[in-house]
Amino acid sequence: MPRIKIDHTKCTGCRHCETACSLNHVANTVNPRRARIRVMRDGNRYYPVIAGPFVDAACTSKHYIVIGEQTYDMCAFCRASCPEKPYFVEAETGIPLKCDFCGIPPSPSCVRWCNTGALELVED
Repeated sequence: MPRIKIDHTKCTGCRHCETACSLNHVANTVNPRRARIRVMRDGNRYYPVIAGPFVDAACTSKHYIVIGEQTYDMCAFCRASCPEKPYFVEAETGIPLKCDFCGIPPSPSCVRWCNTGALELVED
């Protein structure tokens, strides 16, 4: 089963992935809010997060993770969209967005447009 592997150390925050994703899903419209990927920023670091499943309840098991000397709330890395983190909900309609790998066979636009190698389509 294919999945998109993310190497956060290679992400430059260019957001080409968001642009490519939104263009793939809404013809002739660049609207990163409609993209199924978001690039989060923390200082000089960037973290692409791909839309996963929608859940209608907030998580009850929140954790923190330490990367380097920074402590992060796991919500920042969670792919799910929930009432506390509605990043992947279309603003105009309220429809949850989920990565669909840009069709069958999988050919994610975000991977094709990522020129730093931060995103890679791999088989599990």
